[in-house]
Amino acid sequence: MTGSKRPGEPGLLLRVGLAALLGTVATGVGAVLFMPSGWSGLDAAVREQLAHSGTDNPVTAVLLNFRGYDTLLEIAVLTIALVGVWALGPAPRIRVTPPSPVLLGLNSVLLPLATLVCAYLLWAGSSLPGGAFQAGAVLAAAGVLHVLSGNRPRVDLPHAPVRWGVALGLVSFLAVAFGVMLTGRSLLQYPRELAGPLMLFIEAAATVAIALILAGLFIGGRPEAEP
Repeated sequence: MTGSKRPGEPGLLLRVGLAALLGTVATGVGAVLFMPSGWSGLDAAVREQLAHSGTDNPVTAVLLNFRGYDTLLEIAVLTIALVGVWALGPAPRIRVTPPSPVLLGLNSVLLPLATLVCAYLLWAGSSLPGGAFQAGAVLAAAGVLHVLSGNRPRVDLPHAPVRWGVALGLVSFLAVAFGVMLTGRSLLQYPRELAGPLMLFIEAAATVAIALILAGLFIGGRPEAEP
């Protein structure tokens, strides 16, 4: 019948909502593309306070110091996303097939190299482009290659479940955020002499958590060792 809604077809309200969302995103992208060339934004303000941030990289200063609560919420969103996936059940069974010798040979080179690149990106984030999200993404890619080579994600250490590593980034961030408040400061207002070490601690914990979360989202369910 003409005009009738077919089963599974999205309703009018949903389509209008999606159109409004896409229009908002397009407006934001357009505003960035047509921004005046002489507009410097907050670059001068960031560089003026960079010496007090604990890092030489303006991007790291913004993400972990000046607007640290934004990054805290981003890690919280990633953690909640994985919790939602795990709530659906255990990871699906992978059909056991002999992995390609090319993939195995590639992994023998890429997996150790990915670990070194991850460590470099984490350390370089204090003064160069890099940081926890980039390092975590590289480490997660190594985990995905490990799974694609036919290995199941397991945790053999009896007292170190994956969920501890997943929560490590958010818990460490919150511990620092509320810890500095015990000294009379505001949320995430680091002491100037400890700003650098505290941000490095947060990024190291976040790297582990982000890697586990991204790899866990690829796997699509709880690892077999998780209750």
